[in-house]
Amino acid sequence: MTDISPAALRGAVDLSSLRNRPDPSAPSAPAPRVGDVVVDATDETFGQILEISRTVPVVIDLWAEWCGPCKQLSPIIEKVTRELGGRVLLAKVDVDANPQLAQSFRAQSIPMVVALIAGQPVPMFTGAVPEEQVREVFAQLLQLAAQNGVTGALPVGDVETADETPEEPPLPPLHAEAFAAIEIGDYAAAVTAYEKALAENPRDEDALAGLGQVRLLDRTQGLDLQTARAAAAAGPLDVQAQFDVADLDLAGGHVDDAFGRLLDLFEKLPSDERTPVRERLVELFGLIGAGDPRVLAARNRLTSLLF
Repeated sequence: MTDISPAALRGAVDLSSLRNRPDPSAPSAPAPRVGDVVVDATDETFGQILEISRTVPVVIDLWAEWCGPCKQLSPIIEKVTRELGGRVLLAKVDVDANPQLAQSFRAQSIPMVVALIAGQPVPMFTGAVPEEQVREVFAQLLQLAAQNGVTGALPVGDVETADETPEEPPLPPLHAEAFAAIEIGDYAAAVTAYEKALAENPRDEDALAGLGQVRLLDRTQGLDLQTARAAAAAGPLDVQAQFDVADLDLAGGHVDDAFGRLLDLFEKLPSDERTPVRERLVELFGLIGAGDPRVLAARNRLTSLLF
């Protein structure tokens, strides 16, 4: 996305109810710790984030634990934020845990990334985007902030403190290969790497989860939601057309819609044509998590349709 402007969100986002909102569990909301340029924001503490946006631009990353594209995008945003040395604050918002913020930003699809400059919302992008585009949009954000007199910086600590942080263990070779492929948008190569990892160790849960996420990214790459919905409406029993919309719904955070579409399709199909739909449902269940109530409800309905 280019030419970001706060005018695009004026009237669409109402943050007035979150301004200076007190946190009932604490007498006051502390400023971010030294070196803390990536923070978690909540419905209760967002008033503090709004105030910080008068000093530095604040990037808001709206995400959820079940969202595969969020897990691909968030590390990129964090990396770019930290490289800017305190010129930007990144506030991460779990939309499931903070419904008021999700509603205020009208987060109908995630990942969704917006910014605040002096309390005013600025659109950035929706969905997973490559690192090069993230850097470009951040550069535009800093230019817009400077034009509005927001040119401060947060303290980020010294180099010695950063060096004391223990290094994370290196990724297994095939996992590293998959991540490298994802970074350049080669999802097919990432799928192959994860499949090789599972062939070596079928109990590799990280590889299994990564495979499901990258398959979803691969399948939705290049799909247009409006075109896909039109095809699905024209062919209610067209399995691939229904798969496309369900994938796009899931990637956009509409989990119940995705499950409902596939369960309706499963119910309508002849018994000898149901297997691919059941397999796709099981794959999507794995992406969201077995303990998620939406998965439990969908799995119960699937069981009732099987027996």
